[in-house]
Amino acid sequence: MSGNADFDLYAPAEEHEELRAAIRALAEKEIAPHAADVDENERFPEEALAALNNSGFNAVHVPEEFDGQGADSVATCIVIEEVARVCGSSSLIPAVNKLGTMGLILQGSDELKRQVLPDLVAGKMASYALSEREAGSDAGAMKTRAKADGDDWVLNGSKCWITNGGKSSWYTVMAVTDPEKGANGISSFMVHESDEGFVVGNKERKLGIKGSPTAELYFENCKIPGDRIIGEPGTGFKTALQTLDHTRPTIGAQALGLAQGALDAAVEYTKERKQFGKAIADFQNTQFMLADMAMKIEAARLMVYTAAANAERGVAARGGKLGFMAAASKTFASDVAMEVTTNAVQLFGGYGYTRDFPVERMMRDAKITQIYEGTNQVCRMVMARQILS
Repeated sequence: MSGNADFDLYAPAEEHEELRAAIRALAEKEIAPHAADVDENERFPEEALAALNNSGFNAVHVPEEFDGQGADSVATCIVIEEVARVCGSSSLIPAVNKLGTMGLILQGSDELKRQVLPDLVAGKMASYALSEREAGSDAGAMKTRAKADGDDWVLNGSKCWITNGGKSSWYTVMAVTDPEKGANGISSFMVHESDEGFVVGNKERKLGIKGSPTAELYFENCKIPGDRIIGEPGTGFKTALQTLDHTRPTIGAQALGLAQGALDAAVEYTKERKQFGKAIADFQNTQFMLADMAMKIEAARLMVYTAAANAERGVAARGGKLGFMAAASKTFASDVAMEVTTNAVQLFGGYGYTRDFPVERMMRDAKITQIYEGTNQVCRMVMARQILS
């Protein structure tokens, strides 16, 4: 899976298709059977974690030089997509492992990478801590502070909406190191779960992705070694923006998986469900709905894979900007996922509104893809600014 960043719009690399077959087989056998229970009981998908760890699919993005597989960005999206096709909560294991370490991979020292990345290969997880209660979309308004203390740093403050919070071992944390410089005074650090003064708060009670804990983090005179800063002081916000160019397509991939899972379920159901003496798939209105669902999924898939490949190469197609395509792919795919999953519930009729079938769970899970890693409204602002610049 290493070394192939190319994505042909008409013929995806053979290794990507082999990867899809492998991860789909694993997901259907080891993850899908537990998805409903994970959602119903709001429990972490331990079975999925074990299956992904045992197969090496938990963090395929880790470079080979740090004991990883060095999978390209398209391959990583395929893994996330195929897991999300059966369980949205479980797909956040590979997705957030990438989010939680992408800044480190882009800007961290080799010494720090050697501290963190082999842990992921060994089965540990990483999370990303940027948002605060009063600094969500406006990340520059964050209040968490980091002060130098000799060779160390001391963090004070809190973070919220942390995906897999309390389950991860490592956290990329943004904190203000120079309040006078605004966004240029924000720095990025790697915090370990064992660091003194690091506390995980209560879990949020959510609409969807119930198997992935979302928690608040507290830093109470949390002291970390000086070598745990990512890059130079004051570069954290720039690193965060770079990270999004690589990780927004992974949210698009999660949305794709949820949409594809809902479409697959709807196709199977409409072929079997009979009304007025024939399968409801034989009615033209059903066929038009299914056709539109499939068409939009394929369009979104092309956008997501292209954005991922562009990020891997470090260039944007047709003279554009990486940020535009990353934001566009995430926005379009998540809007498609919400539409497709809602239509799948409609096609199931009353059954779709019950927890006896997976489409209602997929609809609930899809909603968050329009919100995290930049709401779709903020992503549209990003796109508009790049168009007008």
